[in-house]
Amino acid sequence: MIYGLGGASISIRKKNFCIIAHIDHGKSTLADRFIQKAKIISDRDFKSQMLDSMEIERERGITIKSQAVTITYKSNDGDIYELNFVDTPGHVDFSYEVSRAISSCEGALLLIDASQGIQAQTVSNFYMAFEHDLEIIPVINKIDLPNANIDFVKKQIKNDLGLNEEIAILISAKNGIGIDDLLEAICKYVPSPKGSIKDPLRALIFDSHYDSYRGVVVHFRIFEGQIKTGDKIKLMHTNSEYVIEEIGVFKILLERKDRLEAGDVGYFIAGIKNISDVKIGDTVTLCDCPALFPLEGFKEVKPVVFSSVYPVDANQYDDLLKAMDRLKLNDASLIFEKDSSAALGHGFKCGFLGLLHLEVIQERIEREFDLNVILTSPSVRYKIISKKGESYFIESPEQFPGNEAIESVLEPYIRANIIVPTEFLGNIMSVCLLKRGVQTNLIYLDTKRVELIYKMPLSEILFDFYDKIKSVSRGYASFDYELLDYEYTDLVRLDILVNGDRVDALSQLVFKDSARTKAIGICKKLKDEIARQQFKIAIQGAIGSNVIARETISPVRKDVTAKCYGGDITRKRKLLEKQKEGKKRMKMVGNVEIPQSAFLAVLKSNDN
Repeated sequence: MIYGLGGASISIRKKNFCIIAHIDHGKSTLADRFIQKAKIISDRDFKSQMLDSMEIERERGITIKSQAVTITYKSNDGDIYELNFVDTPGHVDFSYEVSRAISSCEGALLLIDASQGIQAQTVSNFYMAFEHDLEIIPVINKIDLPNANIDFVKKQIKNDLGLNEEIAILISAKNGIGIDDLLEAICKYVPSPKGSIKDPLRALIFDSHYDSYRGVVVHFRIFEGQIKTGDKIKLMHTNSEYVIEEIGVFKILLERKDRLEAGDVGYFIAGIKNISDVKIGDTVTLCDCPALFPLEGFKEVKPVVFSSVYPVDANQYDDLLKAMDRLKLNDASLIFEKDSSAALGHGFKCGFLGLLHLEVIQERIEREFDLNVILTSPSVRYKIISKKGESYFIESPEQFPGNEAIESVLEPYIRANIIVPTEFLGNIMSVCLLKRGVQTNLIYLDTKRVELIYKMPLSEILFDFYDKIKSVSRGYASFDYELLDYEYTDLVRLDILVNGDRVDALSQLVFKDSARTKAIGICKKLKDEIARQQFKIAIQGAIGSNVIARETISPVRKDVTAKCYGGDITRKRKLLEKQKEGKKRMKMVGNVEIPQSAFLAVLKSNDN
């Protein structure tokens, strides 16, 4: 791109890169320093975690949504660069966000904490960037910390990642140390875009968000060709056509442009009303001069954790429906459909990318829409092969057909990657063994650290796996995983009966060998939460017709013999027998009300 300034022409070079790292290694803080350096926002309007727009992101100190920004930088040799960068999430649940950002760039800054070194998600993100053939610049952050070990981290960069440790840039994003050196390295090492503006338009959609007044704002990267306002475009995957109303770039706020060309990262608005009409990874081309084939890498996002959401107050169902629709507009990875439960009423069955994604959605519902909700116990998608030879998927206990109709059941497995100091190796192996993990590899990275690779069921890491490995390693273990294929399992449906009636909201799909332990835990919690009645209440855990756990809530007793002062013992026996018959009749017609706190105690527990 060439601009004329006072008779002289200045060429502006483009560089596209993303910032990737393990969680809490300083990505958002580095993005803040870039924004301040470019002065694209005034000091008065600046705030920490500038790109984390959601309140929950700021509170937790995590990035949930990738954010793109365009800044201008004048290098030491006088050249002017247009730097397009994407700040990505670090948590494993949002690795799909990272992959989308990587696919739109030529380079990546791999941030490594000088005090913690290379961790599991660092390795995972490195390989993701390596597979996309990105130029990777290692960046050692937090060098100002007292326990920073720069030489040790450089050895890790060389031995663990195979990168040149000599080009690693030393920075402190918090204090602004080394930011100029890093910007110079970006200009030097990150390749410029290769596409030609003369070729037919091919642009990759890597994100989108919803604007209440303008509709869907699509985030895209142009690889070939050019686009301007008024152009008629086609989305190649959905085959839908739109007219461009506005295009521009991200300067924190949206900055309108007349034209964008190959190498640019920006946005367009085209009157798209529903965010589900835009598929992430789709290719944009022009209707008048379409591209022959789309860009590679289109992949549908697939949820891995399923849970149903119900309002605590049944009268708030319509409000919950509006809340889910609003969340879907800004989170294309959330899927939901209507659901109902005899115990909890009407709600929605939802699919999430992971447990953190589930927690984020729950908090947003409660905060942004002021609704109290209950989530059923998280489950994964199982594959059922019936005795007729048919195969299908289920996501909830209600869909489980019963063992008599099933030939076999398959569950999703993961490849778990754990990096831990050698002194905690035995503790970590014990936890993985309890979670049905099978060790596939053990690699000593150096004298102090070991990398463990396990194959284990996805369902086993849903509740407390991450907390347990952090606990037994005193916080030093790092964990990352990727989905593998389905494998055979021995699955049963655990039902909870209260006073003989099944409570469908408490049913769970569990591995047969751990069913009794889970059933005992649930029954004990319910016994503590359900109020005593005037009759005895049985709380049972059952697989089919077989009861495998039981707790009994004793009745509230009235002393019916108190009015007897002496006399024949048969009088007292007669009164006690009469009371016994009355309680039996009461139990047959009495309803046990299960409080919301009982559901919360069971469904939010990590012990069952």
